[in-house]
Amino acid sequence: MSRVGKEPVTIPNGIDVSLDGTALVAKKGNLEKRLETYGRVGVEIEEGKVSFKRVGEDKQSSAYWGTYRSLFNNILIGLDKGFSKSLEINGVGYRAQVEGKKLVLQLGFSHPVEYAIPEELEIKVEKNIITISGTDKQKVGQAAAEIRAFRPPEPYKGKGVKYTDEVIIRKAGKAAGK
Repeated sequence: MSRVGKEPVTIPNGIDVSLDGTALVAKKGNLEKRLETYGRVGVEIEEGKVSFKRVGEDKQSSAYWGTYRSLFNNILIGLDKGFSKSLEINGVGYRAQVEGKKLVLQLGFSHPVEYAIPEELEIKVEKNIITISGTDKQKVGQAAAEIRAFRPPEPYKGKGVKYTDEVIIRKAGKAAGK
């Protein structure tokens, strides 16, 4: 049974939450996020908290219960504080810069790699650190994974694009012969 779904989600100040049919709507200023529940979970809004209830007693209902609670909690955190991921570029001649709505990366290929920045996200580059921020946790993580996939870090010298908190386990090179 899900333990995540039991805890109600606290609504931060400045965010309005309403129920529109089977969809939960969270608004902050002119920014609006929707979570369509499709009637899979019951939702109650009371006293600055949103509670989720299971519809049935089966395993699938329990899974939806915890999942929708987590998804809505991430929507509220995104509207209130936002999410960000940081990537680090290591390697001689490796660099990145933002040109309009594109991130241009020099990663040791014969050509620059261009990444189109999605509308909801903001990308900043300072020296060899790329910071991706936005209100949608999934889109921030997906963009970071796509940028990292252009040149994942290699285990011998550590060259490539890695998350700033990622630890690359190094391998020993060739042993010198006699």
